[in-house]
Parts: sequence; C-alpha cells; structure tokens
Amino acid sequence: MRKQAMLIATLMVVTSIFSERVTAQDWPARPLTMVVPFAAGGPTDVLGRILAAQLSEVLGKPVVVKDVAGAGGMTGSNSVAQAAPDGYEFVLGSLGTHAMNLTLYKKPLYDAATDFAPVALISEVGLVLVTRKDLPPNNLQQFIAYAKENQAKMQYGSAGAGTTTHIGCAMLNRAIGVEVTHIPYRGGGPALLDLIAGRIDYMCSLASSAVPAIEGKTVKAIAMLTSTRSLALRDLASAQEQGLKGFEVYNWNAIFLPRGTPPAIVKKLNEALIQAMDKPSFRERLKSINETVSAPEHRSPDYLKKLVAREIDKWAAPIKASGMTAD
Repeated sequence: MRKQAMLIATLMVVTSIFSERVTAQDWPARPLTMVVPFAAGGPTDVLGRILAAQLSEVLGKPVVVKDVAGAGGMTGSNSVAQAAPDGYEFVLGSLGTHAMNLTLYKKPLYDAATDFAPVALISEVGLVLVTRKDLPPNNLQQFIAYAKENQAKMQYGSAGAGTTTHIGCAMLNRAIGVEVTHIPYRGGGPALLDLIAGRIDYMCSLASSAVPAIEGKTVKAIAMLTSTRSLALRDLASAQEQGLKGFEVYNWNAIFLPRGTPPAIVKKLNEALIQAMDKPSFRERLKSINETVSAPEHRSPDYLKKLVAREIDKWAAPIKASGMTAD
C-alpha cells in the first residue's frame, strides 16, 4: 500500500512537470493582455502601447492593452494578481503600484512582494516640478518662497491618490515646509491638462509627460526632482543643484505576471521583452517620450524581485513620517 502511494505521488509530480513543459512550449497560443493600471492617454498607457506593439512582433501574437484605473493603480494590478497564472495576462506596474502603495494605503489590495511573479524592469524616468505658466516663480528657491507665502490658496494635482506623482509632490511639500491642497485626477494626462488651463498651480509630473508642454511653453519648468539633470531637459537644473539636498523622486515601470506562473513561461516572456527592448525602434520610441530603457543588467526577474523589496523598504519610512495615508 505504501509503495502504491509513493508510485502515485511520483506519477503526479512527473505529470505536473510534463504538463508545465507542454504549457510553456505552446505558450503563447493565443492573444495576450497587458493591463495598464492607469487611465488611457497617460504616460504609463503610452509606454504600454509602445511596448505592446513591439512585444506582439516578437511573440507573433497580439498583445492587447487594457486600461484599468483606480486606487493608485492597485485596481488593475490586483486584477492581474487574481488572474489565472497561465502567462496570458500581465501588468505594467510601477514604483507606485509595487512599492509605495504598500505603505500608503491602509488596506493594500495585495502584497507586491509575494502576489506577483516579477518578469522584467522596462524603463525609468525622473519627475519634474512644473507650474502653471503664469505662476510668478522661475526657479526652485523662488517657488519655495512663493509656496510658503501662498500655501493656503494653492493646489497641486496628481495622476491620483497613491501614484508616484502624488507622493512625489507630497514629499516635496514636506521637504520645503508647506501644506497645499491635493487635487487627485484619474491619470497624469487630465492633471496636466488642468495645469495648462491654469486650474491648478503645480504638479510633480513624469518628465516623459511634461516635456512637450514645457517645450511648448504651456507650463513652466522649475526643477528636475532628481539628483541629476534629465537628458530630455538638459538646461533644467535639478533640485539638488538648486539647494534641496538629498531630495529625489522618480518612477520605474516593470512587467509582472500572477504568482504561480510556471517559471518556464516567466523565462519566455522575459526573453521576449528583452528582444523587444533591444529593438532600435523601441529605443527610439522611448527616447521620443523621454524615458530611459532599463540597463541590460537590470532586466532579470531576480533583479526586479530584489528591486521591489528594496523600494518597499526605501519608501516606507518617508511615507510614514509624512503622515500620508489613503483609503
């Protein structure tokens, strides 16, 4: 009886391994879905559509972009965490969805460190402080002085509560010692449009979104909120250069599958993403939207897994210290 039980157990293991290999060998056999957890037309959506087009060519199957906004990107991300782990649905996550939100929200919808299978880091981009074009300040020190004097009547916008653009500006406000009313939007695009229209005073936008408005002089650029200048905005001094030492906010985007996805499928998707990222057409498109393609040594699932753990820890302390919370 014991030998029979051991035989059955062995057959089950062998069958499971064989089934996984067959599944991975056939993958992908049908169209795939890339969930973008933010509003259509925003920077993450734009990046997602560029990536989806290139990935479709590599895989030989359509990659459909599905925008699912809400809860700082957690609604869409959670839909992937709950999806079947068969490799056909994945999310284009970010620093906000897979690090900051774990501390910011009182009841996060998932554990970013354990509920996903990391695949690959795609891109990185810094944030830039931009104001409505008729706001008086022209540099960071002038902005700080103006904000301190007028904070009670000022408003700043973001792509939504819990997004990188929200936390970036909230951290900036705390660093310069002001309290300003936050106006959350359903995406960075609508927030930027209201800034251009003069309905809000400033925002901490992804540089990839803000450059066209800055170049078109429909908004005013004050500072790159990073330790170095942006390649897309070489003439714009960083916050560090303008006296705000040690301050840096940025964003990254990466692909995640549901937890439990067979390692062989994770490997195949990782390899396909790397092929897509290495295509000159992809690199040119990202350059055109002022985003930086991740370095080759930063593209493995293991690197992304460690990055998520580091970023969760890194942002936990400043978010808690700021007193920021979201429901």
